[in-house]
Amino acid sequence: MMEYPNQSGFRQLPQVRMRGSAMEPSDPTQLFDDTSSGVNKHEPGRVGKSPDVFSGQNLLSDPMSNLAMAYGSSLASHGKEMMDKNLDRFIPISKLKYYFAVDTVYVGKKLGLLVFPYMHDNWEVNYQQDTPVAPRFDINAPDLYIPVMGFITYVLVAGLALGTQNRFSPEILGIQASSALVWLIIEVLAVLLSLYLVTVNTDLTTIDLVAFSGYKYVGMIVGVVAGLLFGRMGYYLALLWFCASIFVFTIRTLRLKILSEAAAEGRLVRGTKNQLRMYLTMAIAAAQPVFMYWLTFHLVR
Repeated sequence: MMEYPNQSGFRQLPQVRMRGSAMEPSDPTQLFDDTSSGVNKHEPGRVGKSPDVFSGQNLLSDPMSNLAMAYGSSLASHGKEMMDKNLDRFIPISKLKYYFAVDTVYVGKKLGLLVFPYMHDNWEVNYQQDTPVAPRFDINAPDLYIPVMGFITYVLVAGLALGTQNRFSPEILGIQASSALVWLIIEVLAVLLSLYLVTVNTDLTTIDLVAFSGYKYVGMIVGVVAGLLFGRMGYYLALLWFCASIFVFTIRTLRLKILSEAAAEGRLVRGTKNQLRMYLTMAIAAAQPVFMYWLTFHLVR
């Protein structure tokens, strides 16, 4: 290191800046201002901020972003409205609420009617302002609660019966459930086709047919349980009783929907068209015991 003499004769060392020490603002060798502390040295009192600190707020305050968000919300609402309309066209949600408007009293009375339909006299459905009353107010009104719960219970009872025979497996249980569902769909489609061919002018809907076809699961459940408890003899006795009950129930229920007004009132059925309607009603009622036996005989040994 070189030493330089001064006027006083003393040797003076040059000023050396240590590495890492702060540099004076007047240092001519400093090329950039230090902004790491967030303070702008040229403008005292103003705090410097990174350019991306308020980028989110700037995005939200941007009119184009607000317009895009409003358009997206409007598009989502329109899509939901269109989906609800199309869904209601194929699956009438508002009508389904009617078929599930039941209570405990109605379920108990309806099950009693399915078991003992012989003592029931009035089978007409009550109306209020051209609209049928809810099932919980009329025992003759069709519902979907008992058929749906009956179908689920039937699948569970079938699994129990297969388990007692060491034949249970998830695949077999799935086949059992899908088979019962397919036969139900085939039955409803066959009835719809028959009504179309006979040209029956009726207020029966597809949901009504599903409800009437689903009531047979009650007798099927009792038959399988009786078979598990008392063997095949118990199964046949219980199934025979419920086959007769569901036949009578279906005849007395559908004759008000399919037959003419004269036949519904008990008068003589005349004419070829009315004869076809009577045969169709009896065929639908007779098909219920056949399906009951077909879907349960292999579950009892």
